[in-house]
Amino acid sequence: VFIAQSRASGSHRDVEDEELTRIFVMIPKSYTEEDLREKFKMYGDIEYCSIIKNKTTGESKGLGYVRYLKPSQAARAIEECDRSFRAILAEPKNKSSESFEHDYYSNNTRQEPRGNTLPFCMQPEFCSFEKNECRIQESVSKRLSVVSRLPFIQEQLFALFDLVPGLEYCDVQRDPYTNSGYAVIQYSTAASAIYAKYKLHGFEYPPGNRLTVIFLEDGSDSSE
Repeated sequence: VFIAQSRASGSHRDVEDEELTRIFVMIPKSYTEEDLREKFKMYGDIEYCSIIKNKTTGESKGLGYVRYLKPSQAARAIEECDRSFRAILAEPKNKSSESFEHDYYSNNTRQEPRGNTLPFCMQPEFCSFEKNECRIQESVSKRLSVVSRLPFIQEQLFALFDLVPGLEYCDVQRDPYTNSGYAVIQYSTAASAIYAKYKLHGFEYPPGNRLTVIFLEDGSDSSE
């Protein structure tokens, strides 16, 4: 019932379209849309692929979108695809693509020069990008921290997060000096944790009390 109430402001499918089913990837500039589809079709049913091109020359910018039919498929692609693709969830369509591309390049193309090659951010094509106001990409893990103004009831919080498959444990911790709630949630896969965070961060439970859900380090390689 709570989840249904939280979706009352818009279509469930619309939310998934914008936040959970599209991924943004870095690809070789020689890739066609068919190449992109071939690389990512193993993770789920693809609705469409698109390659971002220079509006003037029509050449590929080396970036693309892949949209899946289900959020779990997009999460699996992010988790399992080759790290060279630097896959992340795409920003909602209401954010300008130029702004998102700028943030993505700022966060994902910083590397040490090797031989005569330069990092993307030092090549002439990208020199116009502002280097401040960069969005820092959040590290993903299988463990989540949940914070609330109100104390949690173990059974109720477990039941809420158990709606996402793969819940391994829910540990509610109580602070004797405050009335706030704090819990640690762990899933069997990062894909489940990603889905739970995007669905339940900002979720009102109980109504009027918003949950804050963030990733916690779980000892795995943070780059993955």
